[in-house]
Amino acid sequence: MICCIHVLSAFLIAAQPLFAHQGLTIEECQQKARDNYPLILQHDYINLSEQYTISNIGKLWLPQIAFQAQAVYQSDVVHFPLSLPGVDIPTIDKDQYRAAIDVSQTLWDGGAARTQRKIVEAGNEVDRQNMEVNLYTLRERVNQLFFGILTIDEQLKQLDILEKDLQTSLKLAAAFLQNGAAMQSDVDAVQVEILNTGQQRIELTSFRKAYTAMLSIMTGETLDDVQLIKPEELAVSRQTDILRPEMQLFSRQNDLFDIRSGGIRARNMPRLSLFVQGGYGKPGLNMLSNGFEFFAAGGVRLNWNFGNLYSSKNERGLLANNKNMVNVQRETFVFNTNLQLTQAWNEIQKARELMQSDDEIINLRHRVKTAGESKYKNGVYTVNDLVKDINAESRSRQAKILHEVQYLMRIYHYMVIAGK
Repeated sequence: MICCIHVLSAFLIAAQPLFAHQGLTIEECQQKARDNYPLILQHDYINLSEQYTISNIGKLWLPQIAFQAQAVYQSDVVHFPLSLPGVDIPTIDKDQYRAAIDVSQTLWDGGAARTQRKIVEAGNEVDRQNMEVNLYTLRERVNQLFFGILTIDEQLKQLDILEKDLQTSLKLAAAFLQNGAAMQSDVDAVQVEILNTGQQRIELTSFRKAYTAMLSIMTGETLDDVQLIKPEELAVSRQTDILRPEMQLFSRQNDLFDIRSGGIRARNMPRLSLFVQGGYGKPGLNMLSNGFEFFAAGGVRLNWNFGNLYSSKNERGLLANNKNMVNVQRETFVFNTNLQLTQAWNEIQKARELMQSDDEIINLRHRVKTAGESKYKNGVYTVNDLVKDINAESRSRQAKILHEVQYLMRIYHYMVIAGK
């Protein structure tokens, strides 16, 4: 009994991928395409780069250690032009040597490190959002392939119905031929249509293989034997807000310009630090000593670079100009997107109106075909006329399929444009 349970459990585990791939929704395809797209790896690299950079900025607050050494020969040195009886005034050597270690600890940097960290974070947010913009384009490409395959599948089903009707007409024409009520050309005409149907099947099957192969590459999975689930009709309303990732990208870019503007102020602030210096040299701190000595010093250091003030105004003006350029790009994007939304909305309405009359057209075509079959049986209708009626009904059914899939595809296209 235990062995049977283990075998059954192993079978269920092995069969899980098979069951999971019996059907695939359009949302699952979009997610798989996103996860499989090579650009998604850049997200991890951006995070890793941010961690490294922020970690390095944080180390600026650690004690900074510097070593310096120098050997100098001077053409002249300080000397005292005095001659005192009984007093030996030393003369400083012209060759001097010095090696020292300087340790400094920042007390206040004017907010430079904090601002630099914010700039790095804001810059990485821009990179992430730019990546999201590129990934978003996958949605429309997946939609086109997904609905293309659905359309072909429905057309193949209609070919089965058409071929069945033609086979019925072929049997009828063959029976009439045996009874002398029809000619061989009647049978040949129906057979030609059956062959044409076979050629259409070959073309549609070829297109489906191509679409499936492209969708498999995008999702990273083999979809040859996977059934695509036709999505349900979604309730869609006229959109006024655009939720595309491009809108977030424009906001992140403006945030980055604002932070950089604050960085200009921080860069012009003074720097306050503690320092300790120790070394060995000739001379030491006593300039009148010509011997090698150890020395040490410490204190508070204030640095203030006024040179950056010259270009601060222009730098702020440049950032403001760049921000205005981004705002113009945002307004242009909103304008063009609203145009696309208007066109897409009209396409949805057109597809909905076309669908309303499809069933009535199919019913009428079916009645005409049925009447044609009766006329052909009574000898007042040619086989060519009957074939035309059969093809007309088939075209009306295919038109309905096309309108239904187009309606769904245009709804999803509208949602992609709006960013829902």
